[in-house]
Amino acid sequence: MSLIGILLLSFQKMVAQVLVQNPRCEMLTNPLGIDAVQPRLSWEIGSSARSVSQKAYQILVASSSEQLARNEGDLWNSEKVNSSATVHIKYGGEKLASRMRCFWKVKTWTSAGESEWSAPQLWTMGLLYYKDWPKGWIGFDQAFPWDNMKTDSRLSARYFRKEFQTTKAISYATASVIGLGLYELYINGKKVGEDVLAPSPTDYTKNVKYNTYDVTSYLQNGKNAVGTVLGNGRFFAMRQNEKPYKIKTFGFPKMLMNINIVYSDGSTANIDTDGSWKGTADGPIRTNNEYDGEEYDATKEAMGWNKVGFDDSKWLKAEFVQEPTGRIEAQMNENIRVMNTLKPVSIKKLSGDRYILDMGQNMVGWLQIKVKASKGKQIKLRFAESLQANGELFTANLRNAKCTDLYTAKGEGTETWEPTFVYRGFRYVELSGYAYQPSTGDFIGKMIYDNIKTVGTFETSDALTNQIFKNAWWGIAGNYKGIPIDCPQRNERMPWLGDRGAVAYSESFVFDNGRFYAKWLQDIRNSQKEDGAIPDVAPAFWRYYSDNMTWPGAMLLVTEMLYKQTGDLQAVQDNYPAMKKWLSYMQDRYMKDYILTKDSYGDWCMPPITIEFGRGKSADKKYPSELISTAYYYHFTQLMMQFAKAIGREDDVAAYQQLGDQIKTAFNQKYYNDKGYYASNALTDNIIPLYFGMVPKDSVKQVFSNITYTIEVTNKEHLSNGLVGIQWLMRCLNDNGRPDLAYTIATQKTYPGWGYMVENGATTIWELWNGNTADPKMNSQNHVMMLGDLLIWYYENVAGIKSDGEAFRKIIMKPEMINGLDKVNASYKSIYGLIKSDYTKTVSQFKWNITVPPNTTATLYIPANKRNEVSESRNIGDIKFVKMDNGKAIYEVGSGDYSFVVEKK
Repeated sequence: MSLIGILLLSFQKMVAQVLVQNPRCEMLTNPLGIDAVQPRLSWEIGSSARSVSQKAYQILVASSSEQLARNEGDLWNSEKVNSSATVHIKYGGEKLASRMRCFWKVKTWTSAGESEWSAPQLWTMGLLYYKDWPKGWIGFDQAFPWDNMKTDSRLSARYFRKEFQTTKAISYATASVIGLGLYELYINGKKVGEDVLAPSPTDYTKNVKYNTYDVTSYLQNGKNAVGTVLGNGRFFAMRQNEKPYKIKTFGFPKMLMNINIVYSDGSTANIDTDGSWKGTADGPIRTNNEYDGEEYDATKEAMGWNKVGFDDSKWLKAEFVQEPTGRIEAQMNENIRVMNTLKPVSIKKLSGDRYILDMGQNMVGWLQIKVKASKGKQIKLRFAESLQANGELFTANLRNAKCTDLYTAKGEGTETWEPTFVYRGFRYVELSGYAYQPSTGDFIGKMIYDNIKTVGTFETSDALTNQIFKNAWWGIAGNYKGIPIDCPQRNERMPWLGDRGAVAYSESFVFDNGRFYAKWLQDIRNSQKEDGAIPDVAPAFWRYYSDNMTWPGAMLLVTEMLYKQTGDLQAVQDNYPAMKKWLSYMQDRYMKDYILTKDSYGDWCMPPITIEFGRGKSADKKYPSELISTAYYYHFTQLMMQFAKAIGREDDVAAYQQLGDQIKTAFNQKYYNDKGYYASNALTDNIIPLYFGMVPKDSVKQVFSNITYTIEVTNKEHLSNGLVGIQWLMRCLNDNGRPDLAYTIATQKTYPGWGYMVENGATTIWELWNGNTADPKMNSQNHVMMLGDLLIWYYENVAGIKSDGEAFRKIIMKPEMINGLDKVNASYKSIYGLIKSDYTKTVSQFKWNITVPPNTTATLYIPANKRNEVSESRNIGDIKFVKMDNGKAIYEVGSGDYSFVVEKK
C-alpha cells in the first residue's frame, strides 16, 4: 500500500513503527466542495506491531495551512478525546461557511504510545446557500434544424464559452459546475479534471448534483477562456416520445457555473454563467444518445473554441433558461472515469469494407480510434456483446438500441477520436468505411466506471473459481454509472432495485462502494411517493410503482450493508423514516391476516428445467408469490428491529418484534407442510424461510434435508433459483453445515450455474442462467443480479473474512475446509485497514497467514483436532486460546501479521 502523504509517527517509547494514515473527510481524500455542515472525519492506524489499539485522539482543524502547522485549530480543537473511535467522527467546531478551506490533522494515543501529527489534509466547503450561485442557468431551450425530436432523441451537443481577465496574482481558484445532463469543462484549452459522463444522474425534479474542481493551475495571468460542452445524458431523455406515460422527461441541456478566484491579497472575483456567454449547437458532436451512440463530424470542429482569442462572432448569445426544480447538492459520490484500457486481440475481415474487432473481454465504455481518411469520409462503429455463427454481430439482444458511433473525418493525416457522452457494453465492434485494412494497433478500448477503488482480492487453487470471480469484477465495475444500472448494452440501463438486493453486499467486498450506495439510497428516498410507495426503478426515470417486497426492499438491504460493512450509522438515520413509511404502506394496503398478498415478480428468472427447454423462450414472465412477499416482510421486521436499536427507537423495536412474530405464525400455518417443506417444495420457497429464521426449531433439520435433496437428487447437484432465491443460497447451505455442497454448485460446469457461463465463453455474468439459448428480447450478457450471495460466501466463508458486528471492528475468521480447494488467498481493505487470509492445506498440514488491521481484533477458527497441533511463528502479542470446538482451535488475537501452522498428528 502506498504511503504517499502518510507521516511516520514516533513515540515516547519506541516499541513499534506506527502510522496515522489516510485521514479522510466524509470518507473521501481531499474532498472539494462538500455541503455537509458537519463533515465526518476518519483515519487509519498502520503498524507492524501486534495488538495495537487506539486509546485517544485529538483533531485540529484550521482555516489556513500556516495555522495548522503551528498546531492552532482555530476552527476546531477537539482536545484529547479518550476514545477508540477512528471513523465517522463528526466535526464539532466553528460554523462552516461557503467556500471555506479547512485544513486538518489528527494524532492518536495507542497501546504503542503517542503519535506525532498526521500529514495535513484539506477539505473545502461548497456553495451552501442558493444565493451563493449565479443568478441564471444558460442553455438553448430548443431543437435546431439538424436535430430530431422524434422517438430516437437525436440532439446535438451544446458548446458555450466566455473570456475573462484576471487582474492580480492568484492564490487559488475553484470551479463549481452543474452541467445537465452531462458536461465537459475546459479552461484555456485544457480539460478540467479526469471525470467523464459527469455529474451523476438523479431525478432532476428532486435534486441535481454539482462538482467542484481546483482550477488554480488552469488559470493564467491576464486573459483567460472557459468553455463547456453539454451532452444529453438522462436529462434530455432517451426515447422520450416513445412512451410518455412511462418515461420521465426533463428538458434541454443547461448549465450553471461559478468560478471563484481568490487573489493573493485576499480579494475575490467570480466568473458566473450569465448573458455574456456565447454558444452554439452547430459543433462536431451532431448527436449523442446513450442508447444509440455518438455522431461526430470533425469537419465541424472550431479550432481554439475554448481558448483566448477565438472569434465567436457567429455564435449565438447564450439564453437564460428555466432552472430544474430539483434542489442543488454537492456530489459526494465519485464521478466516472476511464479506469482501464484494453488492446484488441484480433481483427477479421467480413464482406465489403467491414471488419470485426475483438476486444477479448465483454467491457463497458467506448473505443478510441486512429484513422486516415479523406475529408468527409465516414467511419462507422457498431457494437455488440457477441457474434452470430457466421461471424456477424449479434445485435438482437440490444432491442432497438443502435449502439453505433459515426465519425466523419476532416482529412488531415492520422486522426484520433473517441466519443464524449456515450458508453455501451461490448466485446465486438464492426468497423466499416475504411479504404484500407485497419490493424489492432489503431484501437484502444477504454473501460469506464465510477472512480472507486478495488478493495478486495480473491484467488484460489481452482481456475474456474478464479475466472468466475474475474467475471464478477468486470460485471460489477462496468455497471457502476453513478447509479447501479442493470446492464450496459440494450435500450434499458436502468437502476432496478431488485438487481442490487444482496448483490450490493457482495460488491462491497470487492469495491469501495459506500458513497456510491449512499447516493443511491438518496435516489430511492427521493422517488418515494407521499403515501409511502417506492418504485422498482430509482431514480424513477421510468414510472414503475408495481408494489412488491423484493424490489423496493433493496432499500433496507443496502442500508444494512452500509451499516454492517462500513459502520455508517448515518445511513440508518437517513433512511429509517422512509423504510418505516414504506413498510406501513405495504401493511395497510396489502397485508391480510399477516400474509402480505402483493408480489410482482416472484423468483424472477428461474432457470428453465433444461437448457433446451428454454431455447428461444422469453424469460420476461412473472410468477408472483405471496410466500416470498410475506417471508421478506418478516425479514424486514427483523432488520427494522436492528435499525431501531441502533438509533434508539426502542418503541419501534417492540412493535416490529410483535408484528414479526405474528407474521411468522401465520406464514407457517399457511405454507408449512408436515413433510418438512414449504408450499410446493421449490428450492427458493424452502431456503428463504430457513435462512430468515422462520422455520420452527424442531423442523429445521427436515426442511434443510428437503433443500439438500432437491439440490443433490432432483437438480443433480445444481441450483434452481432465480433472482430472489440466489441471494441466500450459498449462505444457507454453509450455515447449515454444507459448504461442500455450496462449492459443488459454485463450480459446476454444466447448466445451470456460473461455471456453465464460463464454459460457454462468458467474461462477465449473464442475466439468465440459459443466456446462450434464451430469446434475445431479455438476454443481457452483462448483468450482476444472478451473482446473488456468491461473493459474500467467497469472502466470509471460503476465505474467512467476516465482520462480527459493524465495520470489521471485530472480525470472524473462519475459513471452511472444502475438499478440492487446497489454496485460498484473499484480502479486503476494510474501513480500519487491510485484512488478509492466505491459507494452503494438505492432508497433513494447514498453513495460514493472516493480517488483522490496527484497532481491531479477530476470532480465529483454526482447523485442528488438538490444541498442540497449532503453532504460530512468533508467538508474541495477544494470542489467546479460547477453546476447542468441533474440530476447530479457537483463538482471539489483536492486530498484526500472523503465521499459523497446523501439523496434524
